[in-house]
Amino acid sequence: MNMPVVATDQARWQQALIERITHPTPGIASVLLKNSLRRHVAGQHVDVRLTAPDGYQAQRSYSIASAPGAPAIELIIEKLDDGEVSPYFHEVAQAGDTIDIRGPLGGHFIWKAQDGGPLLLIAGGSGIAPLMAIARERAAAAAAVPALLLYSARTWEDMVFREELIDIQARQPAFRFVATTTRGASRRPGDFSRRIDLALMREVLDSWRQSPAHVYVCGSNAFVEAATSSLVAQGAPAGRIRTERYGGSA
Repeated sequence: MNMPVVATDQARWQQALIERITHPTPGIASVLLKNSLRRHVAGQHVDVRLTAPDGYQAQRSYSIASAPGAPAIELIIEKLDDGEVSPYFHEVAQAGDTIDIRGPLGGHFIWKAQDGGPLLLIAGGSGIAPLMAIARERAAAAAAVPALLLYSARTWEDMVFREELIDIQARQPAFRFVATTTRGASRRPGDFSRRIDLALMREVLDSWRQSPAHVYVCGSNAFVEAATSSLVAQGAPAGRIRTERYGGSA
């Protein structure tokens, strides 16, 4: 089996400066790191390593939400109370601190402007991160590519990047943003207030009237299973669907 070759600088741990930390939703920290890495491809991730005073180390992977070439790397980190890494970014880290990172990494869950579309992006919760990088890259470099982003979160307030996505849709007719909330009423015409299932997927795709050439699904294990099952039942070829899952242990 041919394994992907990782460049030496991508595999090497290096220090990154935290430029800013904000909290766009109650459970999410947006961490901006000074970009000292090589240019990433939309959909890639970095490894983050923390070292305790006693030498104990904890390491987790986080998808990059910023567009390729952005001056800062944006990570979207959901706080997990039993996590070893995420509480640090919510309770301890400050601008000016440094952390160890390596990357960018990953070659499967990626999209480049030359890949074209139509492009279907399906996000659950903090799974929006790599799909936001793809949406931003498409908006900057391939605005004519038809794209739909279906985003599921508990409430409207839990939906990271919602205002930016609404703005992209307003500026670019080929882009559509559909939101569904599982614990709260929908806020806009065309949005939903239930979990993604076969009926919802059918309604969204029928309304979009595009046959996606590339499909990206990112979220929890249960979310990815439900979304991909609905897509396949709708006739989407399994070979066009790329998935990325998070297990909730950060």
